[in-house]
Amino acid sequence: MLVVVRKYLEEVSVLKVRVKFSKTGSMKFIGHLDVMRYFQKAIRRSGIDIAYSQGFNPHQLISFAAPLGVGLTSDSEYMDMELRSSFSSEEAMDRLNAAMNDEIRVESYLELEEGSKNAMSIVAAADYCVSLKDGYPLVEDFQVKFDKFLTQPEIIMLKKTKKSEKEINIKPYIYHIGFTAEEFGNKINQNIGKTVAEQYENGQKVYMQIATGSVVNIKPELVMEAFCQYIQIPFQPFAYQIHRMEVYADLQEDNKGTPEEYGKNRKLVSLEYFGHTIGYY
Repeated sequence: MLVVVRKYLEEVSVLKVRVKFSKTGSMKFIGHLDVMRYFQKAIRRSGIDIAYSQGFNPHQLISFAAPLGVGLTSDSEYMDMELRSSFSSEEAMDRLNAAMNDEIRVESYLELEEGSKNAMSIVAAADYCVSLKDGYPLVEDFQVKFDKFLTQPEIIMLKKTKKSEKEINIKPYIYHIGFTAEEFGNKINQNIGKTVAEQYENGQKVYMQIATGSVVNIKPELVMEAFCQYIQIPFQPFAYQIHRMEVYADLQEDNKGTPEEYGKNRKLVSLEYFGHTIGYY
């Protein structure tokens, strides 16, 4: 006897939402997988009508853009969600924040247009503030030496990944540098507020916009390691507090090529650019 099994898939229209959140305080020591589990619980507690995957082990349809490393703080982390329905942006933010502690806060909740790419796939750059923590030796004439460091024709560093190690020239991927919030903000046409990394009394810090994402990913720690090598001092990774200020996509989608060509015509926009506020119905 021939048995025919038919698989019926329920077609459910989904709403795509992009959530921007900050991560500060002791939560900087929580790794990405724990942050993901943290949000999964907060979403359930908040009553957000999250969509789930099909199959024997359904999971919430969420994804994160450029997960933050352990020990780093941020004003601008992004998470995409697929929902069956949604509250207004204001109510959804209130519900999520009520389900979480004060060190992870939702800053915006925006609906994405149909067909929008997920945040993870479009990340192209990020802004950081890197501050020397109190108690570590100051670098004399820090700004002068950093400016001179950037005048090198090449900055060759060994970039390590889980699968390989290779030497690359990181200079083309350092887009902007500043030593005050005003100076840096003027270079990128953005108002830069006070960051968590500015709490240290010594005041020795540098702002940087660097390539980030799946195509090229340069970490601020690598830039600081290169600087320390240049001025011939030991690199102490725990000496610096790194704070991410913003994450960008590049509207110039074919912005690729050699390292020297990469990024010349970039048109960077915040990941919030692609969303709009959900009002009350």
